[in-house]
Parts: sequence; structure tokens; C-alpha cells
Amino acid sequence: MADTLLLRAVKGKPKCLNLSSKHLTQIPRLIGKLECLNILHLKNNKIQDLPVEFSALTKLIVLNIGNNELEEIPASLGQLNSLETLHLFGNKIKKLPNKILGGLRSLTFLNLNNNDLRTVTPSINKLVNLKYLSLDGNSLTSLPSELCAISPLTELHAANNQLTALPLEIGFLVNLTKLYVQKNKIRELPEGIGKLYNLKVIDVAANELRIFPTELNKLPLKELYCEENPLIDHVPIKSVQEEEVLTLKEICARFIMSELKASLRHDSKYAGNKSTSASGTDSIICNSPISNNRWSYLRIAIRHYPSVKEMLGQASKCAFCNRSFLNTWLECVTFVDAKKDLKTMNSPGRIPIRALLCSYKCFNTPGHSFYGVAFP
Repeated sequence: MADTLLLRAVKGKPKCLNLSSKHLTQIPRLIGKLECLNILHLKNNKIQDLPVEFSALTKLIVLNIGNNELEEIPASLGQLNSLETLHLFGNKIKKLPNKILGGLRSLTFLNLNNNDLRTVTPSINKLVNLKYLSLDGNSLTSLPSELCAISPLTELHAANNQLTALPLEIGFLVNLTKLYVQKNKIRELPEGIGKLYNLKVIDVAANELRIFPTELNKLPLKELYCEENPLIDHVPIKSVQEEEVLTLKEICARFIMSELKASLRHDSKYAGNKSTSASGTDSIICNSPISNNRWSYLRIAIRHYPSVKEMLGQASKCAFCNRSFLNTWLECVTFVDAKKDLKTMNSPGRIPIRALLCSYKCFNTPGHSFYGVAFP
């Protein structure tokens, strides 16, 4: 039957061919003669492999081979460097071969739903033009950090897996607009999510979340789904803590960061006062008696200590006083109305968002909406 269909197709030189639901167990080698094909549908068959002649379809843009019996991605697909859309859902694929991924550099859409994947190879980053990736219904326990190097990615689907966390580097997916990771075992979302400034939809329903990252409320979210999570309840209990004793390392770090911040304010204040020297170059007039002072010295000196600079680069800011600190001294929570404060179109109610405070002094100051977290 397949031979007959292909013989007819060869004569007509079609650009689109639909062989879905034809009870096919294999594809005849004659397929290699259809070099003009742009779109090929092979879904809902019983195909276990593709012939080597398949690699001749170099003009193929769309391939749907979903709901078949592939146990691995056929090697011939690695030659289809014009392929943009690839459906492999509903097969028995256990891994993603590195060599094949390297040949699919034009791919923008990849659907691997409902396979037997347990890991995603770091070589996934070879799909440099990928915009849509769907991994729903597999057995994944983690996602590689290399996935976050695919900067064009706009949609990531990884629902109904066994994920316990997302990559810390997820903030590098700057074009991500939709993130679906519902029905996993995620206990905490990485702080990097707060850097996904294009994120419009996030679905984390049916996980094990207790709190959301600190900068979630800065995202332009339109939809947030978080039901069936053990989120922290808003049950205030009065508590006052004594002032803590900071380590010498923390005191020094806070002092340096405070001085650097003051230095930047100083530069900003006097940067507007410029004059032109005799040589025609601009110079900054500093009427302040503290020009060439310890602030400038500190900024120059720190360049000679890259490890210190890197350490200070990991600092956080107090949600109350806005001062920088090196370590998380007090993890608090603030509750926001998702619909009212985050402007979401749906209404998940009040959700807990993590807030970091630099000291118990800030925590004990009245007039804020930050709460300490009490565990039963």
C-alpha cells in the first residue's frame, strides 16, 4: 500500500504528503525520491525506524512522526538541516542522540511529549534556533543547565515528569514567554525566574512549592497557575527577635558594598558638571572636597581582587532598607494578591513571595508587610 502511494507521489512531485493512519510498519526506500517534499505527515502508524534514504529529503521543513513505535530518533533525521518543525510525540524514545541534534540547527519546534526520556542531553543546546520545546509526559528528574543557553526559546513545556527543581541558570532564557511545569515534584523555583522579563504565563500547579522567588512580582505575568501546592498560609503570629551578631566577613562585605554604592551616587551627582579643557577634551569638575578620596581608592583596589568582586556580585538587597548584604540573614515572606498586584488575568488568590531582610533590626521595625516563616 505504501509503495503504491509513494509511486503516485513520485510522479506528481508533491510538496506535501500525508501518510498518517495508514497502518504502516515501515517506510519504503522509494521515499528518497521525493526530494521536493516540504511537509510530511507519518503520525498514527507503527513505524519503528526510517530508511537511510530518508536523509535525501533535504527540503523537508515539517515532519510529523508522532504516535509510532520509535525507540530512538532515526539517524537519517540528522541530515535534514532544513527541518524547522519536528513532532516525535507518543513514541518510545529513551534518549536524544548528540550527533543527530547537531544536524538540526534550523529546528524551531520540537515535540517529544509522552516518550520514555529520563534525561535530556546537554547537547540540546545545539538546537540554536529552537523556540518551542515540549517534554510533557516523560520520566525526567532534571533539566540540564545547557538548555538555558538556547536564548531564542519562547515556550518550555515539561509537565507531568519527576522534576524536583529547575536549572539555576533559567534566567538566561530571556525570550521565554510561557513556562509549563505542572504535575512535577518541584520544591523551590530558582531566583533566576525573576529575570525572565518577557514571561507571561507560568503553570506550576500540583508541585511541592511553599513559596515563590523574590522578584516574581516584577514579571509581566498574565496567567499564574499554582493550585495544589502546599503554599505557606497567611496566619500572622507576633514575634520579635533580638539583634544578631554579624560575622567579621559579613560586616566587611556590607561596609564595602555601602561605600561602593555611595561612590556611585557621588559620581552621579558631579557627572553633570563638565568643562572643556584647553585641549578640547571634557573633564569633570568636582567641587566636592572628597574627590580622589577613599571611595575612588576602594573601587580601584577591588579590581585587583577578582574573587572578592565575584563574591560581592552574589550579594542580595534587603527588601526593607534596600541595603546590600552578603548572606541571607532572614528569610521572610510577603503575601500578594496575584490578580490585583501581579495583574494576572486569572485569579489564583494571595500567594507567598520570598523576601530577604538584612537583619532583625529591619524585621522588628514596624510598618512593613514582611513576615517571618514559622515551620510546624
